[in-house]
Amino acid sequence: MNAASSQETARIGPVTATTPTQAHSRAAKLRESIERHQHRYHALDDPEIADGDYDALVDELAALEAAHPELATPDSPTRRVGAAPAQGFAPVRHETPMLSLDKCGSEDELRAWAERCRRYLGEDAEFAYFCEPKIDGVAVSLTYQDGRLIRAATRGDGETGEDITANVRTIDAIPHELRGSPPPVLEARGEVYMPVAGFLAFNERARAAGEKPIVNPRNGAAGSLRQLDPKMTASRPLAMFCYGVGARRGWTVGGHAAVMAAFKAFGLPVNPRGTRQPDLEGCARYVEELLAERDALGYAIDGAVVKVDDFVQQARLGQVTRKPRWAVAYKYPPEEATTVVLAVDFQVGRTGAITPVAKLRPVFVGGVTVSNATLHNMDEIKRLDLRVGDSVLIHRAGDVIPRIMRVDAAQRHQAAEPVAMPAECPACGAAIVRGADEVVARCGAGLGCAAQRKERLRHFASRLALDIKGLGDKLVDQLVANGVADPADLYDLEKPRFAKLELAKLDRMGPKSAENLLAALAASKQTTFARFIYALGIREVGETTAQALAARFATLDALTKADLETLQEVEDVGPVVATHVVAFFADDANLALARKLHLEVGITWPTPPVEQNDEPERPLSGQTWVLTGTLEAMPRQEAKTALAALGAKVAGTVSKNTTQVVAGPGAGSKRAKAEALGVPIMDEAVFVDFIKAGGAPENPRPARAIGKEASE
Repeated sequence: MNAASSQETARIGPVTATTPTQAHSRAAKLRESIERHQHRYHALDDPEIADGDYDALVDELAALEAAHPELATPDSPTRRVGAAPAQGFAPVRHETPMLSLDKCGSEDELRAWAERCRRYLGEDAEFAYFCEPKIDGVAVSLTYQDGRLIRAATRGDGETGEDITANVRTIDAIPHELRGSPPPVLEARGEVYMPVAGFLAFNERARAAGEKPIVNPRNGAAGSLRQLDPKMTASRPLAMFCYGVGARRGWTVGGHAAVMAAFKAFGLPVNPRGTRQPDLEGCARYVEELLAERDALGYAIDGAVVKVDDFVQQARLGQVTRKPRWAVAYKYPPEEATTVVLAVDFQVGRTGAITPVAKLRPVFVGGVTVSNATLHNMDEIKRLDLRVGDSVLIHRAGDVIPRIMRVDAAQRHQAAEPVAMPAECPACGAAIVRGADEVVARCGAGLGCAAQRKERLRHFASRLALDIKGLGDKLVDQLVANGVADPADLYDLEKPRFAKLELAKLDRMGPKSAENLLAALAASKQTTFARFIYALGIREVGETTAQALAARFATLDALTKADLETLQEVEDVGPVVATHVVAFFADDANLALARKLHLEVGITWPTPPVEQNDEPERPLSGQTWVLTGTLEAMPRQEAKTALAALGAKVAGTVSKNTTQVVAGPGAGSKRAKAEALGVPIMDEAVFVDFIKAGGAPENPRPARAIGKEASE
């Protein structure tokens, strides 16, 4: 049990309950605590504790009720699903209850569940399974009548949910009409979720606007669905996977796999990783493989669901309390946990950014033990109202650095200390400065700060940059201490000015290690232009942006001379990134270093092929197109590929040089700018026909373009 769980336990009493009186008292306090957390989680979308801590309280209550059956009242939280519907939405009574699932956490427990199923069905029973990801979102019911969506509802308490039809209609993934020949009445059940990319982008925008970010994707989905204004829901990035069928009339189907295949044919979104397994060994492999893929899925999951596939067998197995016997949730290690902030340190980055880092009481989360969490900047600390000694909720997904999502101020001790930004750089003692329009404070010493020099070298040598093997953190520290000031110096280690350094005699080095490092430095001179751009460490220029810049400019000279407008024609380059690129090369020291690395050190990359004059011109050669809004008929990447095949460049920003804008539903500022500049705007239906026709050399701006003149 972690620190916050311990504090929760301390508030509601001792963990052990040996006598009936103690058990009764403990159960009452557990119920009170669980009900409070249920209300905050399901009704308010504002949990105080991590899911694992909540599960521990429920498990303890269930164990007490098992040991003392008289405590197992019908209204116990262990026998309830979700929470009562929130006010502001009409109630919807579910024709068949929306149940919760029993859980397991090991292969042995999974096998024990399967054996229980076999005992109910008969020792000689043969049955198959269906496995699918357990999406961490909000359970929703969709009712279709004659193929048309007539109602959407939340699970609520399992018996009664909330009517959220208007909000659900704004989610692009959910069809308003089904394809093919659906039954007269069909209730599809599934999980509405917020994709991880959408969640991260939403939070970045919220922080930039000084607004409260979302705690996690599940809360983002729940809060979005409960907006009283459907326009607010429409502005949120939501999607859905259907995982089961509820009420149905005029439709006979044999099992879960058949339902999922039918759903897909009807146009309902189903998870592509759902699969039928013939035996339990296949289920065990699925659970293990899905866990390995967890961080790459693009959406949050907290486990896998394993079901008996056949509906007749499901009916024979039935349910116990509010959980079906025919399904089980295999829970993965939680990605959230609660712990205590022991201290806040300040680190110096390669651009001088002073970043606060929370030192945590170690806690197991996301499969690893975590002892540090990023705090970004002082504005984030202020938003969280964080103090040293606070109990906090942290979130970790994959290799992402853990973040503090919430502070439990109710558990704050009087001795908790506020966090203050130091006046001087912790590395060099220079004054810390913060621009009037910036949230990040920086060391004012520039590359006069040893910490910045170290971070710049580490970045330059990192795997995604020049990938200089053998140049680890400890060695970088020693090189900087011996006069290495910038990346160009790395290639001079054998020259007389570094003769006193004696590379082979440095700590943890030797003749062979020194030889390997020099060989790695020599090998790094042959790279790609994208890696070189990324290695320079330009603010806001990550790996993807570096690739886009390299594809657009091809040479260092062209990149260094690019102006703001030209840079913003590059995909994913907006005004902020363009400003940083221009500012970087406007600095004489940066420009000199880049040219020295390329022209003197000899870092080179393949020269782009020269276009042949006899190559036939493609229909859209020389044109620049911009895609905006949600493209429904053709995935965005497919649209980009099609335009590129026709010779067009696809940019991320509209400018006076833009040839055409393709606007799908939800197009906003880019469409407005196109209208202001008089750039033609094409709707998606026309665009799809245009692409299918292979473009039109004699008419690069289609007649059906929807622009400012057309709208007037």
